[in-house]
Amino acid sequence: QVQLVESGGGSVQAGGSLRLSCGVTGYSYSYNCMAWFRQAPGKEREGVAAVQTRGGGTYYADSVLGRFTISQDRAKNTVYLQMNSLKPEDTAMYYCAAAGDVCTYTDSGLSAPDFNYWGQGTQVTVSS
Repeated sequence: QVQLVESGGGSVQAGGSLRLSCGVTGYSYSYNCMAWFRQAPGKEREGVAAVQTRGGGTYYADSVLGRFTISQDRAKNTVYLQMNSLKPEDTAMYYCAAAGDVCTYTDSGLSAPDFNYWGQGTQVTVSS
């Protein structure tokens, strides 16, 4: 069983930065793709970034490309999301997710149903 625990959320002003962390416990070989999703009130869950745990390939949603960076430390079983140049529209609950299969992307980006494991979420609030 894989368990994910996020941390690092908080409140910042526009233009600021935050780094989210996702600690993974359990059988590390049971997942091949790690991702960050976010969901704002009244909106659908959006996949913002993903990393192939073996190979290191990454994906970013257009809305965060150039501002967010996903990375992993496999020795620590931790995935990070560095968020720079934050905007008020980045305000959301951010969730870490793991998938047993390799990362797959469609024209719509990441698909939440592809992910087997989810963290409890960490809130990010960006004020103008």
